[in-house]
Amino acid sequence: MSSIPDAFHDLFDRETFAHFATVMPDGTPQVTPVWVDYDPEDDRVLVNTARGRRKERNVRNEPKVGVSMVDPDNPYRFVSVQGEVDELTEEGAVEHINELARRYMGVEEYPDLDEEASPRVILRIRPDDVAVGDG
Repeated sequence: MSSIPDAFHDLFDRETFAHFATVMPDGTPQVTPVWVDYDPEDDRVLVNTARGRRKERNVRNEPKVGVSMVDPDNPYRFVSVQGEVDELTEEGAVEHINELARRYMGVEEYPDLDEEASPRVILRIRPDDVAVGDG
């Protein structure tokens, strides 16, 4: 297992978008831009989605994923993670998406949360390999 170096934790405190790669049932990659977060206590990258969405279905079938993010202020500074979703949980997912909405949208609550058909889930990604660049 690898860790996200401390010098790159700031990327998870700002409006940094990531690309999240999962594996489709036919083995092809599926990449989606996502909001991203980090839990330094467990050294896990966090992605929030709703049950039944393609990302969630893909990781239930194949938990190996990739996450890549670029510093919005310096495109040569980046973090790239290859890892595995080792937990998929609804616990705290609504609070988490609201926290992300504050960071990324400047609103107190994720829009249309009450109108979503499925519950929110957090995908907790264990980083197995981490590559960084500091431009």
